[in-house]
Amino acid sequence: MRLLVTGGAGFIGSEFVRMTLRDYPGDSVVVLDKLTYAGNERNLDSVRTDPRFRFVRGDICDAAMVGELAADVDVIVNFAAESHVDRSLEAPGQFILTDVFGTFVLMDAARAHGHQRFVQVSTDEVYGEVNHGLSVEGDPLQPRSPYSASKAGGELQIQAYRTSYAFPAIVTRGSNTYGPFQYPEKIIPLFITNAIDDRPLPIYGDGGAVRDYLFVEDHARGIDCALRKGAAGMDYNIGAGGETDGITVADTVLRLLGKPSSLKQFVRDRLGHDRRYALDSTRLSGLGWRPTVSFEAGIAHTVAWFVEHEEWWRPLKSGEFWEFYQRNYKPAVETPAP
Repeated sequence: MRLLVTGGAGFIGSEFVRMTLRDYPGDSVVVLDKLTYAGNERNLDSVRTDPRFRFVRGDICDAAMVGELAADVDVIVNFAAESHVDRSLEAPGQFILTDVFGTFVLMDAARAHGHQRFVQVSTDEVYGEVNHGLSVEGDPLQPRSPYSASKAGGELQIQAYRTSYAFPAIVTRGSNTYGPFQYPEKIIPLFITNAIDDRPLPIYGDGGAVRDYLFVEDHARGIDCALRKGAAGMDYNIGAGGETDGITVADTVLRLLGKPSSLKQFVRDRLGHDRRYALDSTRLSGLGWRPTVSFEAGIAHTVAWFVEHEEWWRPLKSGEFWEFYQRNYKPAVETPAP
């Protein structure tokens, strides 16, 4: 199989690329990545010399470039996305451009070149807040942030192409993913790297928001399973089946690093913060996929990786990162000015 992996220098995309080249000797991979702040060519160092690998820097909104690349592959797997809820609250326009228009450009190229598979990597956040039970693939999309709305917008484009053109798209909706190589603005790498430096761990609101944390290798295997065994036109949830709140994440990180509980710092809650997500992954499990890494094992591995790879993450936590950090993590109770 010849794959075009968009966003392949990002966190989950690079894991998928490394896995594909490791597990499928007959496959080749072209990565197209814009290398925005969260894209990092160093994530692909281990495959850079593989003759089956090629890297192209570019934007999925560039129809001419996408069309040229699509002509020489069999399938597009689209990881490219603006993906942080907090950043979407500040600048939603870029999310719409990449996650909606960019998806359209990729689909149009895949259709023009007769691809038999197209995989759109989406998120459990398109279902919106789930107070009880589990989200299943047929549930309505009810996004509540500009980020999740942009991802849902991309999915609706796919739904329209499926109906109008019999477009053979598969959509995967993954739960909150963590692991090595994750840009340190997300909760787990942020907590780990802050704790290493004895900085406060900023916990939104009361820390009770619940997420289903999925180890990155399990997520990549789930996407691969949907690609190779799934049915065109189907959607597949990918979740670990656990529920962990922000306080538990902080406590676990602090325990693993031997840091004091006093580093926990409660900050103003995120605007429109979804309280809970939870996925039913029965459909994908029916294809043989199962999560294999528990939260305890996965986070221990992740903590160890960040401890051992300071040269990877320290340069990322500078300049714009700290400007963004200061804007978004305000103390829950501020002392009034005199």
